[in-house]
Amino acid sequence: MSNTIYLGYYFKVAPLQPATEILIAELGYAGFESFVETETGVTAYIQKEEWFEGILEDIFVLSNDEFEITYTFDEIEQVNWNSEWEKNFNPIIVDDLCSVRAPFHEKPNTKFDIIIEPKMSFGTGHHETTHMMIQHLLKNDFQGKSVLDMGCGTGVLAILAAMKGAASIDAIDIDNWCYLNSVENAERNNTPHVQVFEGDASLLTGKTYDVIIANINRNILLQDISVYASCLNKNGILYLSGFYNDDIPMIEEECTKNGLVFQSKLERNNWVALQFKN
Repeated sequence: MSNTIYLGYYFKVAPLQPATEILIAELGYAGFESFVETETGVTAYIQKEEWFEGILEDIFVLSNDEFEITYTFDEIEQVNWNSEWEKNFNPIIVDDLCSVRAPFHEKPNTKFDIIIEPKMSFGTGHHETTHMMIQHLLKNDFQGKSVLDMGCGTGVLAILAAMKGAASIDAIDIDNWCYLNSVENAERNNTPHVQVFEGDASLLTGKTYDVIIANINRNILLQDISVYASCLNKNGILYLSGFYNDDIPMIEEECTKNGLVFQSKLERNNWVALQFKN
Protein backbone atom coordinates (compact mmCIF):
# COMPACT_ATOMS: atom_id res chain seq x y z
CA MET A 1 0.00 0.00 0.00
CA SER A 2 2.91 2.36 0.64
CA ASN A 3 3.42 3.23 -3.04
CA THR A 4 -0.27 3.68 -3.81
CA ILE A 5 -1.11 7.18 -5.00
CA TYR A 6 -4.32 8.72 -3.64
CA LEU A 7 -6.42 11.73 -4.48
CA GLY A 8 -7.69 13.79 -1.57
CA TYR A 9 -10.99 15.66 -1.95
CA TYR A 10 -11.60 18.48 0.54
CA PHE A 11 -15.31 19.22 0.92
CA LYS A 12 -16.72 22.28 2.69
CA VAL A 13 -20.29 21.56 3.80
CA ALA A 14 -22.99 23.89 5.16
CA PRO A 15 -24.94 23.03 7.18
CA LEU A 16 -22.73 20.16 8.34
CA GLN A 17 -25.49 17.65 9.16
CA PRO A 18 -27.07 15.61 7.78
CA ALA A 19 -25.22 16.55 4.59
CA THR A 20 -21.83 15.26 5.80
CA GLU A 21 -23.20 11.80 6.65
CA ILE A 22 -25.01 11.56 3.31
CA LEU A 23 -21.92 12.75 1.45
CA ILE A 24 -19.68 10.16 3.15
CA ALA A 25 -22.09 7.34 2.32
CA GLU A 26 -22.48 8.35 -1.32
CA LEU A 27 -18.72 8.79 -1.75
CA GLY A 28 -18.16 5.39 -0.13
CA TYR A 29 -20.42 3.74 -2.68
CA ALA A 30 -18.61 5.62 -5.47
CA GLY A 31 -15.26 4.11 -4.47
CA PHE A 32 -13.78 6.55 -1.96
CA GLU A 33 -11.98 4.59 0.74
CA SER A 34 -11.35 6.77 3.77
CA PHE A 35 -12.97 9.80 5.33
CA VAL A 36 -11.90 12.36 7.89
CA GLU A 37 -14.59 14.70 9.22
CA THR A 38 -13.33 18.25 9.74
CA GLU A 39 -14.76 21.37 11.36
CA THR A 40 -15.96 22.58 7.96
CA GLY A 41 -16.88 19.33 6.23
CA VAL A 42 -15.05 16.17 5.24
CA THR A 43 -11.86 15.03 3.52
CA ALA A 44 -12.27 11.95 1.31
CA TYR A 45 -9.57 9.76 -0.22
CA ILE A 46 -9.64 7.54 -3.31
CA GLN A 47 -6.93 5.53 -5.05
CA LYS A 48 -5.83 7.33 -8.20
CA GLU A 49 -6.29 4.17 -10.26
CA GLU A 50 -9.92 3.93 -9.08
CA TRP A 51 -10.66 7.55 -10.01
CA PHE A 52 -12.35 8.53 -13.27
CA GLU A 53 -13.62 11.71 -14.91
CA GLY A 54 -17.12 12.47 -13.67
CA ILE A 55 -16.83 10.34 -10.52
CA LEU A 56 -18.90 12.89 -8.62
CA GLU A 57 -21.78 12.95 -11.13
CA ASP A 58 -23.80 10.41 -9.12
CA ILE A 59 -23.18 12.11 -5.77
CA PHE A 60 -26.71 13.46 -5.50
CA VAL A 61 -26.21 15.43 -2.30
CA LEU A 62 -23.91 17.79 -4.22
CA SER A 63 -26.91 19.04 -6.22
CA ASN A 64 -29.26 19.27 -3.24
CA ASP A 65 -30.42 22.88 -2.83
CA GLU A 66 -30.67 22.46 0.95
CA PHE A 67 -26.89 22.27 1.31
CA GLU A 68 -23.96 24.30 0.09
CA ILE A 69 -21.05 22.00 -0.74
CA THR A 70 -17.81 23.08 -2.40
CA TYR A 71 -14.59 21.14 -2.85
CA THR A 72 -11.01 21.09 -4.05
CA PHE A 73 -8.78 18.07 -4.62
CA ASP A 74 -5.14 17.17 -5.07
CA GLU A 75 -2.81 14.20 -5.38
CA ILE A 76 -1.29 12.61 -2.28
CA GLU A 77 1.69 10.23 -2.28
CA GLN A 78 1.06 8.50 1.03
CA VAL A 79 -1.49 8.66 3.83
CA ASN A 80 -1.03 7.28 7.32
CA TRP A 81 -4.51 5.76 7.49
CA ASN A 82 -4.20 4.48 11.04
CA SER A 83 -3.38 7.89 12.49
CA GLU A 84 -6.13 9.49 10.40
CA TRP A 85 -8.96 7.27 11.60
CA GLU A 86 -7.64 6.98 15.15
CA LYS A 87 -7.99 10.75 15.44
CA ASN A 88 -11.61 10.60 14.28
CA PHE A 89 -13.04 7.20 15.30
CA ASN A 90 -15.11 7.37 18.48
CA PRO A 91 -16.75 4.27 19.98
CA ILE A 92 -20.50 3.85 19.53
CA ILE A 93 -23.12 1.97 21.54
CA VAL A 94 -26.32 0.74 19.88
CA ASP A 95 -29.43 0.30 22.04
CA ASP A 96 -27.25 -0.18 25.16
CA LEU A 97 -26.53 -3.71 23.91
CA CYS A 98 -23.77 -3.55 21.31
CA SER A 99 -20.59 -1.50 21.26
CA VAL A 100 -18.35 -0.95 18.25
CA ARG A 101 -14.92 0.35 19.18
CA ALA A 102 -11.24 0.32 18.38
CA PRO A 103 -8.69 -1.72 20.40
CA PHE A 104 -7.45 1.42 22.16
CA HIS A 105 -10.90 2.39 23.46
CA GLU A 106 -11.96 1.44 26.98
CA LYS A 107 -14.14 -1.68 27.17
CA PRO A 108 -17.78 -0.71 27.81
CA ASN A 109 -20.31 -2.77 29.77
CA THR A 110 -22.35 -4.09 26.83
CA LYS A 111 -23.59 -7.58 26.01
CA PHE A 112 -21.86 -7.52 22.62
CA ASP A 113 -18.50 -5.77 22.31
CA ILE A 114 -17.10 -5.62 18.78
CA ILE A 115 -13.52 -4.45 18.29
CA ILE A 116 -12.61 -3.29 14.80
CA GLU A 117 -9.83 -1.45 13.04
CA PRO A 118 -11.78 -0.01 10.12
CA LYS A 119 -8.83 1.60 8.33
CA MET A 120 -10.29 2.29 4.88
CA SER A 121 -13.35 0.04 5.09
CA PHE A 122 -16.93 1.25 5.26
CA GLY A 123 -18.93 0.03 8.26
CA THR A 124 -17.79 1.31 11.63
CA GLY A 125 -21.35 1.51 12.91
CA HIS A 126 -21.31 5.29 12.74
CA HIS A 127 -23.25 5.52 9.52
CA GLU A 128 -27.03 5.29 9.74
CA THR A 129 -27.27 2.15 7.61
CA THR A 130 -24.80 0.12 9.68
CA HIS A 131 -26.34 1.44 12.91
CA MET A 132 -29.84 0.34 11.84
CA MET A 133 -28.63 -3.05 10.64
CA ILE A 134 -27.09 -3.62 14.06
CA GLN A 135 -30.47 -2.70 15.59
CA HIS A 136 -32.22 -5.23 13.34
CA LEU A 137 -29.71 -7.95 14.19
CA LEU A 138 -29.98 -7.31 17.93
CA LYS A 139 -33.71 -8.17 17.70
CA ASN A 140 -33.20 -11.42 15.78
CA ASP A 141 -32.46 -14.92 17.05
CA PHE A 142 -29.34 -16.21 15.28
CA GLN A 143 -28.80 -19.37 17.33
CA GLY A 144 -27.70 -22.17 15.01
CA LYS A 145 -28.56 -20.23 11.84
CA SER A 146 -26.64 -19.82 8.60
CA VAL A 147 -25.96 -16.18 7.70
CA LEU A 148 -24.69 -14.19 4.73
CA ASP A 149 -23.30 -10.66 5.14
CA MET A 150 -23.19 -9.22 1.61
CA GLY A 151 -21.01 -6.14 1.14
CA CYS A 152 -19.49 -6.79 4.55
CA GLY A 153 -17.11 -3.78 4.72
CA THR A 154 -15.38 -4.18 8.09
CA GLY A 155 -17.27 -7.42 8.83
CA VAL A 156 -19.03 -5.84 11.82
CA LEU A 157 -22.47 -7.31 11.01
CA ALA A 158 -21.09 -10.80 10.35
CA ILE A 159 -19.20 -10.62 13.64
CA LEU A 160 -22.34 -9.61 15.53
CA ALA A 161 -24.27 -12.52 13.96
CA ALA A 162 -21.49 -14.86 15.11
CA MET A 163 -21.59 -13.42 18.63
CA LYS A 164 -25.34 -14.02 18.66
CA GLY A 165 -24.84 -17.72 18.02
CA ALA A 166 -25.00 -18.16 14.24
CA ALA A 167 -23.62 -21.55 13.25
CA SER A 168 -22.04 -20.46 9.97
CA ILE A 169 -21.45 -17.03 8.49
CA ASP A 170 -20.24 -16.06 5.02
CA ALA A 171 -19.05 -12.46 4.60
CA ILE A 172 -18.52 -11.19 1.05
CA ASP A 173 -17.16 -7.92 -0.30
CA ILE A 174 -16.01 -7.00 -3.80
CA ASP A 175 -13.31 -4.68 -2.45
CA ASN A 176 -9.96 -6.29 -1.65
CA TRP A 177 -9.26 -3.95 1.25
CA CYS A 178 -12.66 -4.75 2.82
CA TYR A 179 -11.98 -8.46 2.34
CA LEU A 180 -8.63 -8.23 4.13
CA ASN A 181 -10.03 -5.97 6.85
CA SER A 182 -12.96 -8.34 7.52
CA VAL A 183 -10.56 -11.28 7.84
CA GLU A 184 -8.53 -9.29 10.39
CA ASN A 185 -11.59 -8.19 12.35
CA ALA A 186 -13.14 -11.68 12.46
CA GLU A 187 -9.88 -12.96 13.91
CA ARG A 188 -9.65 -10.03 16.33
CA ASN A 189 -13.12 -10.81 17.72
CA ASN A 190 -12.50 -14.54 18.03
CA THR A 191 -15.16 -15.45 15.47
CA PRO A 192 -13.25 -17.96 13.31
CA HIS A 193 -16.45 -19.37 11.78
CA VAL A 194 -16.93 -16.08 9.89
CA GLN A 195 -15.68 -17.11 6.44
CA VAL A 196 -14.71 -14.09 4.32
CA PHE A 197 -14.72 -14.09 0.51
CA GLU A 198 -13.73 -11.52 -2.09
CA GLY A 199 -16.29 -11.14 -4.87
CA ASP A 200 -19.92 -10.41 -5.68
CA ALA A 201 -23.27 -12.22 -5.91
CA SER A 202 -21.84 -14.66 -8.46
CA LEU A 203 -20.26 -16.45 -5.46
CA LEU A 204 -23.72 -17.41 -4.18
CA THR A 205 -24.49 -20.11 -6.75
CA GLY A 206 -25.73 -23.21 -4.95
CA LYS A 207 -25.61 -21.59 -1.49
CA THR A 208 -28.53 -21.15 0.92
CA TYR A 209 -28.92 -19.21 4.15
CA ASP A 210 -31.41 -18.63 6.95
CA VAL A 211 -30.55 -14.92 7.14
CA ILE A 212 -29.11 -12.61 4.47
CA ILE A 213 -27.81 -9.14 5.35
CA ALA A 214 -27.14 -6.77 2.43
CA ASN A 215 -26.06 -3.21 3.23
CA ILE A 216 -24.85 -2.03 -0.16
CA ASN A 217 -26.60 0.52 -2.39
CA ARG A 218 -29.89 0.74 -4.23
CA ASN A 219 -28.70 -0.20 -7.71
CA ILE A 220 -26.71 -3.25 -6.61
CA LEU A 221 -29.58 -4.39 -4.39
CA LEU A 222 -32.12 -4.09 -7.22
CA GLN A 223 -29.79 -6.11 -9.41
CA ASP A 224 -29.21 -8.85 -6.80
CA ILE A 225 -32.47 -9.19 -4.83
CA SER A 226 -33.55 -12.08 -7.05
CA VAL A 227 -30.28 -13.88 -6.21
CA TYR A 228 -30.77 -13.28 -2.48
CA ALA A 229 -34.36 -14.56 -2.68
CA SER A 230 -33.21 -17.75 -4.40
CA CYS A 231 -30.62 -18.31 -1.66
CA LEU A 232 -33.02 -17.93 1.28
CA ASN A 233 -34.13 -21.04 3.12
CA LYS A 234 -37.83 -21.43 3.97
CA ASN A 235 -38.94 -18.75 6.46
CA GLY A 236 -35.63 -17.00 5.82
CA ILE A 237 -35.06 -13.33 6.62
CA LEU A 238 -33.54 -10.69 4.32
CA TYR A 239 -32.26 -7.38 5.72
CA LEU A 240 -31.64 -4.60 3.21
CA SER A 241 -30.08 -1.16 3.70
CA GLY A 242 -27.95 1.40 1.89
CA PHE A 243 -30.75 3.51 0.39
CA TYR A 244 -33.18 6.29 1.20
CA ASN A 245 -36.83 6.40 2.24
CA ASP A 246 -37.79 7.48 -1.30
CA ASP A 247 -36.24 4.28 -2.69
CA ILE A 248 -38.53 1.96 -0.72
CA PRO A 249 -41.25 1.53 -3.42
CA MET A 250 -38.82 0.17 -6.03
CA ILE A 251 -37.01 -2.02 -3.48
CA GLU A 252 -40.31 -3.39 -2.16
CA GLU A 253 -41.61 -4.00 -5.69
CA GLU A 254 -38.53 -6.06 -6.56
CA CYS A 255 -38.79 -8.02 -3.31
CA THR A 256 -42.51 -8.73 -3.84
CA LYS A 257 -41.76 -9.90 -7.38
CA ASN A 258 -39.36 -12.44 -5.86
CA GLY A 259 -41.77 -13.81 -3.25
CA LEU A 260 -40.53 -11.74 -0.32
CA VAL A 261 -42.92 -10.16 2.19
CA PHE A 262 -42.20 -6.86 3.95
CA GLN A 263 -41.85 -7.20 7.74
CA SER A 264 -40.47 -4.02 9.29
CA LYS A 265 -38.62 -0.76 8.70
CA LEU A 266 -36.12 1.33 10.62
CA GLU A 267 -35.41 4.93 9.59
CA ARG A 268 -32.59 7.26 10.55
CA ASN A 269 -31.96 10.65 8.89
CA ASN A 270 -33.87 9.55 5.78
CA TRP A 271 -31.80 6.35 5.46
CA VAL A 272 -33.78 3.13 5.92
CA ALA A 273 -33.19 -0.54 6.74
CA LEU A 274 -35.92 -3.02 5.78
CA GLN A 275 -36.69 -6.56 6.87
CA PHE A 276 -38.33 -9.06 4.51
CA LYS A 277 -39.33 -12.70 4.88
CA ASN A 278 -40.00 -15.40 2.33
